[in-house]
Amino acid sequence: MSVWNPDNIRDVAESVGIVNLNDDVTENLARDVEYRIAQVLEEALKFMRHSKRTVLTTQDVSLALRVLDVEPLYGYESTRPLRFGEASLGPGQPLFYVEDEEVDFEKLINAPLPKVPREISFTAHWLAVEGVQPSIPQNPTATDSRNLELVSKGPNANATLAAMSGTGDVTVKPLVKHVVSKELQLYFEKVCNAFLDESSEDYRTSAYSSLKEDPGLHQLVPYFVQFISEKVTHSLKDIFVLTQVMHMTEALIQNKSLYVDPYVASLVPPILTCLIGRQLGVNADLSEQFALRDLAASLIGLIAKKYSHSSHALKPRLARSCLKSFLDPTKPFGAHYGAMIGLHAVGGTEAVRVLILPNLQTYSKLLQDALTDDNLRRPEAERVLIALLALLGTLRENCLPFANGHPPVFTDDLRDKLGSKVGELLAGRIANSGDVQLAHAILNA
Repeated sequence: MSVWNPDNIRDVAESVGIVNLNDDVTENLARDVEYRIAQVLEEALKFMRHSKRTVLTTQDVSLALRVLDVEPLYGYESTRPLRFGEASLGPGQPLFYVEDEEVDFEKLINAPLPKVPREISFTAHWLAVEGVQPSIPQNPTATDSRNLELVSKGPNANATLAAMSGTGDVTVKPLVKHVVSKELQLYFEKVCNAFLDESSEDYRTSAYSSLKEDPGLHQLVPYFVQFISEKVTHSLKDIFVLTQVMHMTEALIQNKSLYVDPYVASLVPPILTCLIGRQLGVNADLSEQFALRDLAASLIGLIAKKYSHSSHALKPRLARSCLKSFLDPTKPFGAHYGAMIGLHAVGGTEAVRVLILPNLQTYSKLLQDALTDDNLRRPEAERVLIALLALLGTLRENCLPFANGHPPVFTDDLRDKLGSKVGELLAGRIANSGDVQLAHAILNA
């Protein structure tokens, strides 16, 4: 039997137009109402206890209804206790109601509006990244830290007064301690000197292996990143230094024990400088310059593959930078070479098909002018042409083999179509090689 009166169930049913409700249905509904009310009261009591109160309020009940995904009651959100009046409709039938409070409209109109309460929210921020506290509003500033760390000597000395007067012994601690041991400092100096040592290749190889495999170098990562950035900025004329700092970057990225994700944004600019920079090493051989660009392209591809999951905009930004350099006719062919191989390293064959192939008709004319003129740009243009043919060769990966394994003859009509697609210069080189499969792969791309 239910504690809840079944007559209340019948009254509610009649109010919505349901008459002659079955007794069994009424009894079951009464039990369900009793269970639901107990459930609401249990949740409301939780809010009361967590609020360190002993009186249950209507606010607790409303919050309990919200937690149970029930539409809350309206009109009972008052912070003042409700006063219930009692009226008698007959013998043994009391009726309880909420007494209305008389309000003076003049006082109500002239009263100031209450402050709008803030919604409950939460946010997250980095207290420290690899031992370095970022300068954001959520973290304490240097001024706050100084105010907390001002101390003065003496058993009865007032720290505040001593600091203000300047007579006390004031010590200021940094926001976040980033203490590098002497061993790590010595290791950092030795590794940096080893990478830049031109006299001993074994010394450089040992430093590269150590930086690539040693697990306890977490504190030195920001210092290595800063060292790489500074050397690239101030050593653009020294091809050896640029090559070695790129090897240092490669070792940092391939070290499985280091968390390099927060420093990717700082590593990308020096790598792009070595990839699409205008002049890399004034007196360096052409082969050394292009070898440096190849190394930088491999690093860009490695970064795009390894860290694109943590930064969804990484690949588009890298591809945009390379494409902008490739489409700039004022830049030297060395920068165009780096941009092309960089696009392929970031996006693979799809980048060649979508970004490089549609622009070859115009770019072929630029290459043709450089190759016909007997000037200093011709060796670079030749290397760019070879790189373009190699990149176009990647389009054959998705090309179906010819029937019976015998490719057709390279006809004039095929050459004309290919010339309208990639320009006469590239079409002539492909036709001279007799690579019909590559021609069809370019036309079908």
